[in-house]
Amino acid sequence: MLKMKFNYYPESCSVNGMAQSEQQFLRNESKRNTPTAVKPPGPAWRRFVAENKLILVTLSGVILGVVLGFALRPLELSADTVMLIAYPGELFMRVLKLMILPLVIASLISGSSSLNAKLNGKIALRTFVYFALTSLLNAVLGTFLVLLIHPGDPQMSESMAEYSTVGGRTVTLMDSILDLGRNIFPDNIFQAALQQAHTVYVPKESANNGSLLPVANTNPPAARSTFSWDDEDELIRIVEYRPGTNTLGIVFFCLVFGTLLGTIGSKGYVVIQFFSAIFDVIMKMVTGVMWATPIGIGSVIAGKILAVADISLVMTQLAWFIFTVLFGVLLYQWIILQVIYFLFLRKNPLKFYLALIQPMLTAFATASTAAALPVTFRTMNEKVKVDTRITRFVLPIGANINMDGTALFISIASIFIAQMSGMQLNFGQILTVVLTSTA
Repeated sequence: MLKMKFNYYPESCSVNGMAQSEQQFLRNESKRNTPTAVKPPGPAWRRFVAENKLILVTLSGVILGVVLGFALRPLELSADTVMLIAYPGELFMRVLKLMILPLVIASLISGSSSLNAKLNGKIALRTFVYFALTSLLNAVLGTFLVLLIHPGDPQMSESMAEYSTVGGRTVTLMDSILDLGRNIFPDNIFQAALQQAHTVYVPKESANNGSLLPVANTNPPAARSTFSWDDEDELIRIVEYRPGTNTLGIVFFCLVFGTLLGTIGSKGYVVIQFFSAIFDVIMKMVTGVMWATPIGIGSVIAGKILAVADISLVMTQLAWFIFTVLFGVLLYQWIILQVIYFLFLRKNPLKFYLALIQPMLTAFATASTAAALPVTFRTMNEKVKVDTRITRFVLPIGANINMDGTALFISIASIFIAQMSGMQLNFGQILTVVLTSTA
């Protein structure tokens, strides 16, 4: 009788075993950064302090900065002294910004690689649709409020004339959209880490064909009447690079790279683990930096308060403008966002919102969403306990693309300036402001 001999192959060496091990790796990856909450023993107030110590540390820095800034204003300190007071805050900001680029790259690649391509597409589509709609909503909200409150007074333009500047032609909506595409698809990923493309208008004679890229000629004489150059100068549109990280290009590259990395199976494990390890190291660095928050944030706020020459004059001239912006921000943050959260999740939004106090305080003190990104990661992973695959995918995009506050501010500021100049904007011009603010 013929006996057939079968060789035994371990499950990990088979195709099915590889698929199972890959799934197990991704499951472990999604749980790895979600620590188990351990309630410290003792009274309730001690548990509260232990669980919210970093929030209290951040809040103490904000309070310290405000108190110190206003306490030192009567002394009329010299510019050098103010600079030294703000110096620790400058170093604090530099350290936070130092971690942004490696954090964005590591989080996007590890996050997108841990999801399959189809799921990545769904999440990306929903994310970008949400970001676009909320930015448009803020632009519309800002436009509505500035038209309703009308903070711009034509008499203010004379008193603020010293702050006005004369420059070249402002880029159009089409220029902004084209620049958006150029930055999403950079021609050099290393250059994208240092520079971003933007359109400018310069006299044709001054354009250097070797270093600048002419895109189109032209401008009718009537359109050039407000330029700082002579009316006889022919202006051309050129694309040049300015300092600053091209976050859009880096995000696009990392999303594509991470998504494809997750499709090559076990060959990509080492690379995924490499970027996951980078993410973990950066988060440990963030935890260490956060203990310097009282000094860092306190120094930032105190320096900004001391740097304003005359706060009362600024508040007098811009009181209604500041009120309009603050009212719009508070309306969106505390009402509209809460309604959106409740409609989609049917949960109490206040509990979720209160968990984000530390990132909000950091963003408020540093005036930088990107600087608050490392803190936001830590809060979402450890306190809110959102799936790390989602936070690594969505947060870097949201921190660099979803500028709701910017859309609100730009729409208000643009129409505010027009009101100060005594200009009556028609519907088409208002619509242009809304679309430009969104883009």
